[in-house]
Amino acid sequence: MTTADTGKSPPELIDARIAELGDWRGELLSRLRDIIKQALPDVIEEWKWRGVPVWYQDGMLCTGETYKKAVKMTFAKGASLEDPSGLFNASLEGNTRRAIDFHEGEAIDEDALKALLRAAARLNASTQKRERTR
Repeated sequence: MTTADTGKSPPELIDARIAELGDWRGELLSRLRDIIKQALPDVIEEWKWRGVPVWYQDGMLCTGETYKKAVKMTFAKGASLEDPSGLFNASLEGNTRRAIDFHEGEAIDEDALKALLRAAARLNASTQKRERTR
């Protein structure tokens, strides 16, 4: 499903996904979305790959995928980010991406997550700046 297929905006499609889940995964995805928007008020929401929320700021920041036992937040350039709080717990073997799997009932270190999101946005901005000066 794409925005062209439904006539809905990406934020509306994300709202619908949250409502459709109707369980802890929807609540958690909504909470993560709120944290993203608090950390980066200018973030752009997109809807990709047949139903995956994606957040952008000067490039792709992260995705919010939902699975049966986890909500996965994958950072596009996570391998290039410092993670002093040790939030990354999935996709650790790759050269580019890193992810955080959130499970039902787990606490979220909101301050650490916001710092990681802001670091990802700074990395995107610095990469874009370097590309523009070439």
